[in-house]
Amino acid sequence: MSGATGAAGGAGMTGGAHGSANLSGPQEGGYTVTDTRQPSPHQPVSAYAPPPPPGAPGAPGPGLLGGPGGPAAAGVRRPRPAARTAPRTRKARLRVSKADPWSVMKVSFLLSIALGICTIVAVAVLWMVLDTIGVFSTVGSTISEATTSEQGGKGGFDLVSFLSLSRVMTFTIVIAVIDVVLATALATLGAFIYNLSAGFVGGVELTLAEDE
Repeated sequence: MSGATGAAGGAGMTGGAHGSANLSGPQEGGYTVTDTRQPSPHQPVSAYAPPPPPGAPGAPGPGLLGGPGGPAAAGVRRPRPAARTAPRTRKARLRVSKADPWSVMKVSFLLSIALGICTIVAVAVLWMVLDTIGVFSTVGSTISEATTSEQGGKGGFDLVSFLSLSRVMTFTIVIAVIDVVLATALATLGAFIYNLSAGFVGGVELTLAEDE
């Protein structure tokens, strides 16, 4: 009885399997396996399309992924603007370790000549101004009256003839020449003395800075 029931059941299941829509699968243990899935259509390979610029049709709006203010924008670290600092003045600390005596002598000679010329011109201008306003004549008459003897009325000191322009300029030129010689010699000697002292103490230190 049970054998007939099993045969009937097996025949019914086989008939039901054969009565399905597509019979395309293999048969396993008396059953037919049917694949009802549809094959996916073939998609050709295409190049990567770049995202549209902001504001263009189809571009992601604010708050969306990739848009301004979205999660992608929130994770991007923006560079900070450079801090404005006050301009710094560069300084250099230098030391004068040696002075060339020959160069010191040439410079001092030219400077002393210029000083002598300025002295001669200044004395000539001053003499002309004093002579124009009558200082020499007034002072000369006073000195002449004070030094004149009571007997004979002669022997007074003539200041105007003594302080003539030619005599004053000659005296000034001699002083200027002496000043040129002395200034040049003293400057050269000072350069030698400075070199000797700089060998012991290192020389004079100077701090130079750029103009702001």
